[in-house]
Amino acid sequence: MRGKTTIGRRALLAAGAAALALPCPALSQGQWPAGRPIELIVGFAPGGGTDVMLRALAPFLAAEIPGANFVVLNRPGAGGETAYVAIQSARPDGYTLGAINTPGYLSVPVERRVRYDRAKIRPIARLVDDPTALVVRQASPHKSLRDLVEAARRKPGTISVGSSGVGTDDHLGLTLLQAATGTEFIHTPYAGAGLVKNAVLAGHIDVAGLNLGEIGILNQETPPLRALAAMGEKRWELMPNVPTFREEGFDVVMTSERGLAAPRGISDEIAARLQDAIARVMAEPEWLAKAKQLELPLAYLPGAEWQAQMPAQEARYRGIWAATPWN
Repeated sequence: MRGKTTIGRRALLAAGAAALALPCPALSQGQWPAGRPIELIVGFAPGGGTDVMLRALAPFLAAEIPGANFVVLNRPGAGGETAYVAIQSARPDGYTLGAINTPGYLSVPVERRVRYDRAKIRPIARLVDDPTALVVRQASPHKSLRDLVEAARRKPGTISVGSSGVGTDDHLGLTLLQAATGTEFIHTPYAGAGLVKNAVLAGHIDVAGLNLGEIGILNQETPPLRALAAMGEKRWELMPNVPTFREEGFDVVMTSERGLAAPRGISDEIAARLQDAIARVMAEPEWLAKAKQLELPLAYLPGAEWQAQMPAQEARYRGIWAATPWN
């Protein structure tokens, strides 16, 4: 009996080992997200436009995808490169997504070799297209963009302008302004718009390169900051008193697009569910009210349409680099 019992136990152990050796069945896409947290990676420090947008979006998106629990993770560094590497390196199972921001996503590889490959990243949807602006404290002596340019001409290399990093929209906008006016500013890069905003408020820099949606001056009787001008094609309806650079006499146009992306291997089914959920959120009155409160210039585009626009944008940034290399 003992021999038979021993043999029986060995057989069971062998069968169990064989079962463990078999590949586990993949989680069916119909079960996704199955209660697991879904990471949303942000390539900049907390408090900037991308971070604020995704933290506000997360509960709305979770309501559209039963069982979803979105967690925002900040991985600042290298103008967003750290986050883009994390996105492309993640398993394409729908549990790791991240924000991509143009122009940096497209412009940083123009100036230097990067560790991410856009062919390995799949845009899901664009949410925002936010005009770049130059912003000062209320007490600043620069009352207009023209005042700022004239001051820079009188004393080149003395006025500091903060940005969210080399190759970002505010940095490229500053580069274009310098080329158009023959001026020279001190470029001061930070790891995110929140840090830039704090720096200008504290007087550590003279001017902040921020997007209109990052300033936080709406519905305030005495806002601490004011925008000199914005780089959009036209004035933003929520800030109709902020002129465009073109209106001020300088042909400079620059905006920041922000949206969600995933590792390229993500299934079409999960990508479609994410895109459709975002599209539904973009039409919800509650979200529209929240976006207005947060000063988000919404500009939804499906991922394929957004990606189709990127080659032309990249060509533009390569042209800027060829004419006026930034650093």
